[in-house]
Amino acid sequence: MYAIVDIETTGGYAANNDITEIAIVLHDGQSVINRFESLVRPVRTIPHYIQVLTGITNDMVADAPSFEELAPQLFELLHGKIFIAHNVNFDYSFLKHHLDVVGYELNCHKLCTVRLSKKVFPGIPSYSLGNLCRYFGIQIQNRHRAGGDADATVRLLEHLLQHNAEPHIQQFIKRGAKEQSLPPNLPKEQVDQLPYTPGVYYFHNQSGKVIYVGKAKNLKYRVSSHFTHNGAGKQRQDFLRNIYSITYQSCSTELMAFILESIEIKRLWPEFNSSQKRFSHSYGLYMFEDSSGYMRLAIDKKKKHMQPLYTFNLLIEGHRLVNQLIQRFTLCPRLCFMQTAPGPCTGTGESVCPGACEHKEPAAVYNERVQVALQWLEDWLPTFAVVDAGNDREEQSCILMEKGKFYGMGYIPAGVGITSREELKTYLTRYPENDYIRGLVYQYAERYPNKKVSL
Repeated sequence: MYAIVDIETTGGYAANNDITEIAIVLHDGQSVINRFESLVRPVRTIPHYIQVLTGITNDMVADAPSFEELAPQLFELLHGKIFIAHNVNFDYSFLKHHLDVVGYELNCHKLCTVRLSKKVFPGIPSYSLGNLCRYFGIQIQNRHRAGGDADATVRLLEHLLQHNAEPHIQQFIKRGAKEQSLPPNLPKEQVDQLPYTPGVYYFHNQSGKVIYVGKAKNLKYRVSSHFTHNGAGKQRQDFLRNIYSITYQSCSTELMAFILESIEIKRLWPEFNSSQKRFSHSYGLYMFEDSSGYMRLAIDKKKKHMQPLYTFNLLIEGHRLVNQLIQRFTLCPRLCFMQTAPGPCTGTGESVCPGACEHKEPAAVYNERVQVALQWLEDWLPTFAVVDAGNDREEQSCILMEKGKFYGMGYIPAGVGITSREELKTYLTRYPENDYIRGLVYQYAERYPNKKVSL
């Protein structure tokens, strides 16, 4: 038994919006056997633009029954039926959410007439309800009203059934089928073609723009998991509504997928990604020579046109490193901007600073220690490669860290001996780095020391 449903609402997502009108048509595959239609009194007022679109005003619903009053009858009509709607996940999310709120658990097989129309009649320019009805000569009365749109969806379903839609319907609703959980505009074939490998996937909108980037240990499983629940929140509904296609890049290891995801989020800045968008190098270690000829180290916010010696996400990380250099190489806290308050230099009192800040120590002597400190820093920052499995037996994956920074990654022929980093770079693609990527590689190298090759 089919329950063809259409609703009008106060907004585009269930968690913070109400149903203002509902129509349910019960159909046995041959003909209509029952029909229900009612306005619904919402808790929220109906926005003006929706009143203009639907013609449903606040005055019209003022004396209508509330959803809670209608819930027992609605549940009885829907329970045990195949829930059908044009873009079914929208209507289903509203009814499931609002029934849950008043104590009814709705669990139905779903059938989307958008997806079914694409199966039975591929290649139509648009699968909106209005366009399909024009294409097939189906008249819609009371457009953008629940009853009118539900009746039009019934006639569309009957037209599809007359053109051998039944095998597709059985395929959609069989146990384990995931077709109806997919976004209405995403071809199932694109999900079916995803490999069972690590990689990065991209969701595109109607114009082809990337709106989300994700990483996966297993591309097929991870992408499918995005569509296993149909949340009632605005972001979730907007996200599903805007997915029209998927592309992907396979990676030989999960670590490479993590790194590539971070790079691509920062490159593409997708609308529906939130994590890592705010993650950037906030501070850098800089060196300059002052008017008296003394070389000075300073932690400052990262500057666009200056190359830092090292970068930090947190100011405290930079201060920790500079204090280490001060202690190890008897540098002046004042010349390193670690002491900014007036008064005697704390370094001279602790016998750390020989008095460079008071010009008791010649600039040439002090600068020599600064250079030694910077050389130590360069030597202390490690250069190594992480060598791991490739896409096949003929290659190995390789990630290069150079002087503590992520250089890039790629694939090298299996069995190639790594003799120098310059030779290694010829096989690799250079990428921008950030602290997140750097942390990933360090943690991985520490966890799997056998895959780390020092250079």
